[in-house]
Amino acid sequence: MERTAVALDIGTTKICTLVAEVGPAPEHELRIVGVGVVPSQGMRKGAVVNVGEVTEAIKESIQRAERTSGYEVASAYVGLAGSHINSLNSRGVVAINRDERGVRSVDVERVLEAARAIDIPHNREILHIIPRSFTVDSDDGVRDPVGMQAYRLEVEAHIVTGSTSSIQNLVKCVQKAGIHLDGLVLEPLASGEAVLSDIEREMGVVLVDIGGGTTDIAIFIEGSIWHTVVLPTGGERLTNDIAVGLRTPFNAAEDIKIKFGHALPDTIMPEEMVKINSFGEDGQQQVPRQFLSEIIEARTAEMLEMVLKEIKRSGYDGLLPAGVVLCGGTAELPGIRDVAREVLRMPSRVGTPQDLHGLVDTLRSPAFATSIGLLKWGVRQDPPARTPPPSVGGLKVPAWLKAFLPG
Repeated sequence: MERTAVALDIGTTKICTLVAEVGPAPEHELRIVGVGVVPSQGMRKGAVVNVGEVTEAIKESIQRAERTSGYEVASAYVGLAGSHINSLNSRGVVAINRDERGVRSVDVERVLEAARAIDIPHNREILHIIPRSFTVDSDDGVRDPVGMQAYRLEVEAHIVTGSTSSIQNLVKCVQKAGIHLDGLVLEPLASGEAVLSDIEREMGVVLVDIGGGTTDIAIFIEGSIWHTVVLPTGGERLTNDIAVGLRTPFNAAEDIKIKFGHALPDTIMPEEMVKINSFGEDGQQQVPRQFLSEIIEARTAEMLEMVLKEIKRSGYDGLLPAGVVLCGGTAELPGIRDVAREVLRMPSRVGTPQDLHGLVDTLRSPAFATSIGLLKWGVRQDPPARTPPPSVGGLKVPAWLKAFLPG
């Protein structure tokens, strides 16, 4: 029987469902066979504000993916973002019963549970607990301790938490659409699966996923995630500035941004004009494209200054020789890479999903990094069976632990 994986990316501006056939091990090559992209409804800054609208948009996206793939979608890996996301680092320690088998997977599970024993507010839930490195007795920097002889096992883990109500609202929308959750994945973690190379993760890199309503930041060092945060700003802020600055409706401003937007005014000829729809009796006006670019440059620089502030706050700004990788829909804006390089003062590139097969003509874009990454995340986890996940607040969400156990 053909094995499939399904990704459901519920963003502020679009909802994307991807269906992929998964090739045999060890490559697990993905072949995209179904795509369903619809405008998002009922979302604001990565959070659900209207359950009914989000549910209907998910259903439409799923139906489109089913029609193009010929498969019935029953479950999916679902992306999660929003300004309610927080992260922290924790340590856990357990004793090991020394025998000929050494450290076992169950010991890794126990030490991660020990790291999970942190005080968090009652209105927050743990989404991910990700081992950064293990210490086996006095040997630190161990990636996979299973099989090693030891008396003591210690882990340094990165823990991601989110608002219980925000998580429940998103899960409710997915379940009301008739979809079971294979996994609930923080979106910058998924995006990293699609656009980061192993050497970038090892050397130290910051992923900046600029979507419509949020900017997701993830710092990877020594092959592991060290810091995550979601900022409540994104491409819609650019569109709003254009709408206000040019006195044009929001939808018209979005079209102008996509067709004529550029983040470097100095590259635009002063005499180049753009015809736009505007408020008032005339209905249309012509404005210099350079002025449009100045509006975009100012807001883009401000957003990236917020990113820089967060990088510095993390304390890891001196450990990122691989620089910044931009993705998300706003990363398609011409000139944004140069602005990022100037503001962040580090190497910069735009990340696009790689190694794609099948219906991928529209997917080779930074806007689909999260969607493709969710598929790759799901394939890497390779769940052996569909088992009911534990429940939180009466709503089912996926188990967070199995995804990070070695072996």
